[in-house]
Amino acid sequence: MIEEPRGRIDYAECGTGPTIVLVPGSCSTGAAWRPVMATWNSQFRCVTTSLLGYGGTVERRTAGDADISHEAEILESVVRKAGGRVHLVGHSFGGLVALAVALRSRVSLASLVILEAPAPEVLRDRGEHQHYRAFRQMTETYFAAFDGGNSDAIATMIDFYGGAGTYTAWPPRVRTYAIETTSVNILDWVSAYGFAIPAASLAAVQIPSLVVWGGASHPTVQRANALLSESMGNAACATIDTAAHFMIATHPNEVGRLIARHVHSAEARLRSAPMRSASDNLLAMRPSLNPK
Repeated sequence: MIEEPRGRIDYAECGTGPTIVLVPGSCSTGAAWRPVMATWNSQFRCVTTSLLGYGGTVERRTAGDADISHEAEILESVVRKAGGRVHLVGHSFGGLVALAVALRSRVSLASLVILEAPAPEVLRDRGEHQHYRAFRQMTETYFAAFDGGNSDAIATMIDFYGGAGTYTAWPPRVRTYAIETTSVNILDWVSAYGFAIPAASLAAVQIPSLVVWGGASHPTVQRANALLSESMGNAACATIDTAAHFMIATHPNEVGRLIARHVHSAEARLRSAPMRSASDNLLAMRPSLNPK
């Protein structure tokens, strides 16, 4: 646990090797990553946390101030405590927060992995109105049901992501936690809709990045994440054909392999970087030699 004046932040770590900071999505905690972590056989130092309002992480947002910067700040605290350059991996809303951290560039990241970030504003920015409206229609229905007293209102959002019947197929304890944290998830959506993601900002993200989505996911989610990968300065993409949104639970082996391969590749680049950058460092010290 990290103790800060504005409240506690979940923090746990295990293993040795390159450090991966794993960020869960909404209605979840760091424990959600256990199936993926199990596939790695302790080859990485894994740091887990929970986003605002989940697990032991204290909420800092309000209905009037749900800016995603509040989420980014707690994740930056986790990265600083982890130390060194970390590989930042986020699923769902955790992926969007990880992207916000990369865009803010206030902590040192070795690489970035985004698994199906809810990024409606990237769709609106690119004129993808039909897909953007799909997000809006889902959240409007969901919010109205919650405001009307429907305790299972969050099923609308979960089935949008996982397909019809996903919510009812979840174990009772998982559904209960989703119900208990519905008001927090609504703040997550307010944060997501308030997070502008212009193409120029994405192009500035030059760390090695990987964007992953499921072949069985909602077309709107697939398109939003494809746009993220296309717009980022140094990003690859991958699809897990039979997976939908909740892939870290349903397809941990495939997710684990993709992340491990990306991290090993980024680590190899880091090891060779000093040899490649010697001349660049010289030019940086002597700007007059660097032609405009």
